[in-house]
Amino acid sequence: MPDLADRYRRSLEQLEQAERTIPLGAQTFSKSRTQYPVGASPLFVTHSRGSRTWDVDGNEYVDLVSSLGAVVLGYGDEEINEAVVRQLDSGVTLSLSHPLEEQVAAQVVDLIPCAEMVRFAKNGTDATSAAIRLARAATGRDHVIACGYHGWQDWFIGSTTRNLGVPAATQALTHAVPYNDLAAVERVIAAHPDGIAALIMEPMTSTWPEPGFLEGVREVTQRHGIVLVFDEMLTGFRFAAGGAQEYFGVTPDLAAFGKGLANGFPLSAVVGRRDLMMLMQDIFFSGTFGGETLSLAAADVVLRRMATGEPTAALARIGAELMEAVDAARSEASKSLLEFTGHPSWLFLKWSVGDARTLNEVKTLFLQEMLRRGVLVLGTHDVTTAFTADDVDLVAAAYAETLDVIVDGLERGDVADRLECQTLVPLFTLRS
Repeated sequence: MPDLADRYRRSLEQLEQAERTIPLGAQTFSKSRTQYPVGASPLFVTHSRGSRTWDVDGNEYVDLVSSLGAVVLGYGDEEINEAVVRQLDSGVTLSLSHPLEEQVAAQVVDLIPCAEMVRFAKNGTDATSAAIRLARAATGRDHVIACGYHGWQDWFIGSTTRNLGVPAATQALTHAVPYNDLAAVERVIAAHPDGIAALIMEPMTSTWPEPGFLEGVREVTQRHGIVLVFDEMLTGFRFAAGGAQEYFGVTPDLAAFGKGLANGFPLSAVVGRRDLMMLMQDIFFSGTFGGETLSLAAADVVLRRMATGEPTAALARIGAELMEAVDAARSEASKSLLEFTGHPSWLFLKWSVGDARTLNEVKTLFLQEMLRRGVLVLGTHDVTTAFTADDVDLVAAAYAETLDVIVDGLERGDVADRLECQTLVPLFTLRS
């Protein structure tokens, strides 16, 4: 194996330079040294194509991060690129609205069950925060129930340990509940009678909904006049063309989409019932780049392809094939250590390790060794339609070797000694 100091030399040099002008040296927490082991991982990339990514040191990776799940059709899709280039000649951000805004909105309405109207923005936090403001405006209530991750704005991040700078009064308005725990939802509602404006949730992450859970959430919110919001940043355009709400047959009042909506171009959307969305005429939700045309041109292509059903079917098939290959390649000893949960298109790694310190060491060693073997991965598998049989084989072989290293380290009690970097720690957790 090549020496890691040489393998990532330019990444370390670039980090030192970037930290002079950028906090953490990165614009996105999930792409920063908080998530990747410094000295044992790439920190900067130069380009990506199809299913592959290349770092500043020239190392090539099968990319299981897929731009934090934003890329579903592979990097550099030719049809998307051609549409974007054509639009570039006509302008990017214009002085009035462009017909593409209505054209793409109509496609969204056709695909997504709850979507009767659409407003575009640039990132997921824009869309989820708009949905919460709509819910508060519609109900005249202030409190929010949150299940999952919903962005960086005060109303949500105040419910986590990353709440520095969020007023205590704002923190007190959001109440986190576990997934698949309908009783917890009902307890929060009982504690704030006639006070809950919205329940916002990721309809699924690592855990499948228990029978009746999503239906129960739908019923209890309707009964109490609470706006149900699905955060479909990742489930949208992965589970089904119409998102998890189509996949599970449960329709929310509002929903937030992004990431795969434009295959990595910066575009998000809040969608929902007409009566709720019409409040956008009175509340203030606006931005200079809301109608930016290059992202809309990309989304136009994505949505036309999604309407066929072929991309989401391919994602499910590729995700399943990858898991089958990994399970066939890895040792029996590793199968009790690591399991994969969730939908095949967006799988989560679930480790069975005793204490938190050892768990963090194992996760760090996993990243170090997978990256060394040419697989860019965090804690999920975000596959794209560009994945090939060769990609699957490479990932499976990397898993087999990496997990053998971890199993051996646990048996010998020297996991920490095998690290060529500092142990990573979780970015944030929900407040207790």
